[in-house]
Amino acid sequence: MKLLPLMTLILLNILLLPHEVDGQATTESQKNNRLIDWVNPFIGTAPLTDPDFIGYTPPEGWRVWAGLTYPGSSLPNAMVQLSPITEYGTGAGYQYEDSVIYAFTHTNKGHWNYCNIPVLPVSGDHTHPNKYGSRFRHDRENAQPGYYQVYLEDYAVDVELTSTLRSGFHKYNFKHPTDNKILFDLGKANNEVTDWGIRQKGEKEIEGFQRNGEQIIHFYATLNVPIQKLEVNQPGTRKGNALVHLGGADHNVEMKIGLSFVSAQNAKENHTREIATKTFDAVKSEAAETWEKLLSNIKIEGGSDKQKEMFYTSLYRSFLWPALRSDVNGEFQDIEGNISKADFRYYTRPSLWDTYRNKLVLMTIIAPDVTADVIRSMHHMGEKTGFIPTFFHGDHAAPFITGAYKRGIKDFDVKSVYQLLLRNANVEGGIRPFISEYIEKGYVSSPDIEKPHVETKAKAGVSKTLEYAYDDYSLAQLALIMEDDDNYHSLMKRSQNYVNVFDKSTNFMRGRLSDGTWVKNFDPQYPYYEYTYREANAWQLSFYVPHDMEGLVQLYGGASAFEAKLDSLFTVPWNPDHIARNVSSFIGQYCVGNQPDHEAPFSYHFIGKPEKSQLIIDNVLNNFYGVGEHGLALPGMDDAGEMSSWYVFASLGIYPLSPADDEYIVTVPLFDSVRWQLEQNRTLNITNSSQGRNMKGITVDGNAIKGYFISHELFNKGGDLQIITD
Repeated sequence: MKLLPLMTLILLNILLLPHEVDGQATTESQKNNRLIDWVNPFIGTAPLTDPDFIGYTPPEGWRVWAGLTYPGSSLPNAMVQLSPITEYGTGAGYQYEDSVIYAFTHTNKGHWNYCNIPVLPVSGDHTHPNKYGSRFRHDRENAQPGYYQVYLEDYAVDVELTSTLRSGFHKYNFKHPTDNKILFDLGKANNEVTDWGIRQKGEKEIEGFQRNGEQIIHFYATLNVPIQKLEVNQPGTRKGNALVHLGGADHNVEMKIGLSFVSAQNAKENHTREIATKTFDAVKSEAAETWEKLLSNIKIEGGSDKQKEMFYTSLYRSFLWPALRSDVNGEFQDIEGNISKADFRYYTRPSLWDTYRNKLVLMTIIAPDVTADVIRSMHHMGEKTGFIPTFFHGDHAAPFITGAYKRGIKDFDVKSVYQLLLRNANVEGGIRPFISEYIEKGYVSSPDIEKPHVETKAKAGVSKTLEYAYDDYSLAQLALIMEDDDNYHSLMKRSQNYVNVFDKSTNFMRGRLSDGTWVKNFDPQYPYYEYTYREANAWQLSFYVPHDMEGLVQLYGGASAFEAKLDSLFTVPWNPDHIARNVSSFIGQYCVGNQPDHEAPFSYHFIGKPEKSQLIIDNVLNNFYGVGEHGLALPGMDDAGEMSSWYVFASLGIYPLSPADDEYIVTVPLFDSVRWQLEQNRTLNITNSSQGRNMKGITVDGNAIKGYFISHELFNKGGDLQIITD
């Protein structure tokens, strides 16, 4: 097979990939000089449908994951996400191509769970009492940060939604004069509902709960009109629901609803203290101001309208998760299900496998107070279980917490957290599966399976070995700070374990059997969910050594051999017969649509050729975000903000290649200039000297620097970072 040169292939991609801009995108002339007006919450809600872009023809009935985001109302890292649901059991509940809204739910993550407390205003008689829903059209739908509006055609109701941290505000304008109701469809959620209840508390008050397994969510709601009757159908069952019949002939109905993961009393207190006395417009305005303040941390100049829209939408998406779980009185349900109280805000654990790479670093820079409380929350969980929690795969609390500490987040008990992280790294039966084997052999083995397929269940031994090696490096940096020399040296030695899964005969990271021999029937292009790799193939994992890229270059045989292999990553065509649902959107073998290889485009820097990295980065920024028929699709699942945060950093010209280290690899910003607003009125200014795309040098405060990295110290003192280009 003859391969096209890298430059030729990328230029062809740029010419051929779609550049549609959705009709809902706001042009610059329509802005009100507010950054929130650049945010398009519908980006990430549409599917990918073009097989050439996806990389394969999806099987019948598949919806390729192209964002899995939601357009509804939320504040940054809030408890409440109030958003429409068009299909239960989907990633975020809302699919742009759907035509029916079934409810408005009050929790969301974009991960097939939550979507709790479904509520829908309805009007008229229903011959099928368990089949509620209304058609809607996108030309009668609108969204901005902290606000969502839609017209329900079948019920003739105009719906507006806004929210606070722990409460939602519904505003309904009924066109019909009578027979108006509010459906509480409590038998439904994205997680299986095991119980629910609701009762009327007063003339205009109701309270209730919904249980999903061990999790219970309480709510307390007030209306501005009398409740004529509360009709409860099949209480506690998955087919059950409740109808709040509205009295009077008032067409304008408002409902304020507080949530709590502790109790109905706390839900009422959240409601009382956050939303009870406020008007809809006041809550909407406060939400807009909150988001405007957050987005104002970064000001950009230059770039197209589409690029500005993608940037501020991505920045917005980066701050929706993790989610608040403590009430206004400080109480929360801890990891063991007990009611606790603390002097910090308690959050869900982050989506560490995805977001440790970039999003948690972005949160550390822009929201250090949230970051500190997230670490305290993880510490609280760790004290209960004996281990700092992880998410999905790897042990990436280590790079997150180490990186945050090195960036100045120190308002937590670092000694205790460090001891728990050491347990993570050494104790079998905890956070790191097969850790004993990893310590003994220097790798996690793979079973000998004659014909493994995409969904073969196994250890994902290569991915675990590579991730554990990086986690060891990360924890070693914290050991150095703690002056724990023995663990520092031990962990640094373990951080070299990536070498043990590098097969020099093929130049790939490859699975090893328990006896040390390589797995047989090796196809480096074949993607696995968890046989030898985790949601990846050999190409996509063979450049993941963010802590020792210089060592990896030498492992390949030096700069020329490494460059040739890296060129092949971006040019060897994807085999359309290799179909894995969460592996999509490719440049050669490089998967834009999933996390495992998201560091790879920066690898050319380590052989002194940043211009080749820039070609890949620019291709991704300009041709893989905001794509598809409506310009609303992402190349893959946003994964609680990881995909969005990659865009934010890459477009600004700095990226946390090794998030445990307080430094950033420098690329060429997408915009003419960038202005980070820092504490004490300091700023970090990033400029492109000539608006070229080929980086020739870097200066900090006018002084040329060697290499391609800048220190986080620039975020502490401010300064001017200039990228010299031609």
